[in-house]
Amino acid sequence: MTDTQSPTIRTLDSTVVYTNAWMTVREDRIQRPDGSHGIYGVLQQRDFALVIPMENDGFHLVEEYRYPIGRRAWSFPQGSVAGSPSPKATAHTELAEETGLRAASMIHLGRLDNSHGTSDQRFDAFLATELTPGAPDREHTEQDMRQDWVTRAEFERMIRRGAVTDSGSIAAYTLLLLHERS
Repeated sequence: MTDTQSPTIRTLDSTVVYTNAWMTVREDRIQRPDGSHGIYGVLQQRDFALVIPMENDGFHLVEEYRYPIGRRAWSFPQGSVAGSPSPKATAHTELAEETGLRAASMIHLGRLDNSHGTSDQRFDAFLATELTPGAPDREHTEQDMRQDWVTRAEFERMIRRGAVTDSGSIAAYTLLLLHERS
């Protein structure tokens, strides 16, 4: 087993090339273990929470237009909250904002890297149960968001046919399956 804490690539210089309220793009000059030099582009974004709202052996999903991929996509509710005191608090906020649901139980399933080849962003996945309905309070950027409940079998069919392609949602579902086995 290798030591995952020891960097094998050394940063020689780092320059911020772009920043806005949601992200920073950095370009680093690096030195690899063999001594060769190169550059590495890094996207820095705030960590987020992803919530699996489960009831009656099914899930509440959200769908919205995702500009970077140019189409609507289904996923579990997810997002970040500036200044949130904890990932669990973020999970409660995002669930309520996007679906209107409130969860009496919020179980942490795990923490994952979102896109470890290009970004430092991580996310915490939660299982939300004992749900109480309410009105969503979506952000302006979520004005086209839709919500639906699907059975577990339908959710798996949606993954297979490409209706759910969000890697975070699929990875969180894997964490749920592992949680259910233990």
